[in-house]
Amino acid sequence: MDDAPVLVLFRHDLRVADNRALSAAAASGRPLLPVFILDDIGQGPRPLGGARRWWLHHSLLALADRLGTLGAPLVLRRGAMVDIVRELLAATGSRTVFWNRRYDPGGMAVDTAMKTALKSEAIAVESFDGHLLHEPSQIRTGTGGPYKVYSPFWRALAAQPEPRDPVDAPASLRPWGGDVASDRLDDWSLLPRHPDWAGGLRAEWTPGEDGAHQRLAEFLSGPIDGYGEGRDIPGRDSTSRLSPYLAHGEITPFQVLAAVRAAGKNVPAGDSEKFRKEVAWREFAYHLLFHHPDLATRNFNPAFDAFAWKTDDALLAAWQRGQTGYPIVDAGMRQLWQTGWMHNRVRMLVASVLVKHLLIDWREGEAWFWDTLVDADCANNPASWQWVAGSGADAAPYFRIFNPVLQGEKFDPEGAYVRRFVPELALLPDKYIHKPWEAPNPVLARAGVKLGQNYPVPVIDHQDGRDRAMTTYQAMRGDI
Repeated sequence: MDDAPVLVLFRHDLRVADNRALSAAAASGRPLLPVFILDDIGQGPRPLGGARRWWLHHSLLALADRLGTLGAPLVLRRGAMVDIVRELLAATGSRTVFWNRRYDPGGMAVDTAMKTALKSEAIAVESFDGHLLHEPSQIRTGTGGPYKVYSPFWRALAAQPEPRDPVDAPASLRPWGGDVASDRLDDWSLLPRHPDWAGGLRAEWTPGEDGAHQRLAEFLSGPIDGYGEGRDIPGRDSTSRLSPYLAHGEITPFQVLAAVRAAGKNVPAGDSEKFRKEVAWREFAYHLLFHHPDLATRNFNPAFDAFAWKTDDALLAAWQRGQTGYPIVDAGMRQLWQTGWMHNRVRMLVASVLVKHLLIDWREGEAWFWDTLVDADCANNPASWQWVAGSGADAAPYFRIFNPVLQGEKFDPEGAYVRRFVPELALLPDKYIHKPWEAPNPVLARAGVKLGQNYPVPVIDHQDGRDRAMTTYQAMRGDI
């Protein structure tokens, strides 16, 4: 039997179950060499932000432990993907490389070039699915083009055959008997040091494959019941919170939907359907990115190239720090900073305030989310920001400008979310928790709130911000 190993490349697939590249390599009967290459030199995917780097460190620890238990230690290398692969092929005598496909523009470009180069050198290369339910190139409109509106995309996706069943993890792996150097994970300096800002992330999350399945089980045993309405209430644990695990490939959408199907009659049909549609939004975002690879940097709707964005570092910093004076907005931004995650309803609201009330370019917000979200995703992040800004595919109309007070009163009526993340307002009555500037002075005094001192007044009046946004939008359209 050939003792040269199969190189199995791990990228956005940090798991052993439903990892088709790993399972195919194990089924070959050949020894395996699992490899993770940190390719952060600018030739491939967008460099990870700080929160994703923190998660990656812990996810690699968990993956290395699982692979070690199965018998094949994980090799870590840093550098250009194709260069490291060639080094490993030469060092091991391997003539075979397996990987699971990526769908970010940079990753696809690297993988396409690498596959072409390796095949020209008589290296066997096989790639597999796992990151998405569909191949973005294969779902087309009736006229053969890509979808630009979510609803017909969802119908087209739902009309596809039922997603495949997930693949079980290999019972064991045959290790390669040779030896190659592996980097020390600590030497990659993925963790924040000075200062260590990750305490809230450590308290909130359990990165890794086991953490992903634990969270899925928790979701299916509780929050999915009532998900259709509960998902909009940020003060409750009513969402799946699976997004960072999907972003790192610690769980697949095939596994998630199989678990929902298995839950069957225990899950209300309406809640199950709504959740499936949220999974499909992730698919739609990748569909958009595949056909518009500059989604994070260019307006999907080029008319917005003429929009008169404002540059205001002080306002941007107030938004980033959760100091806008709008309690639910500030709660969301502080939740993001503390935990690396923000409730989706609040994500829409804080984005609307940035691009509409403050007239700051959506790309500034997208970049901040990219750096601070543990689930920062190269497709979901820009697609969602452009949706809110009005410049994206199937976007919310620009004139849809959220009122932060009314949004807070509707979705956080008792102020549970605000009280958790904006503790300086915790003692305010419900009546004033979303508009402390309207509270009488004695009420503010009893609550210990000093507007303009320990909590800011709004950086802009809602009506003034709305009027200014509409005037700017009309000027872009040539209406004024």
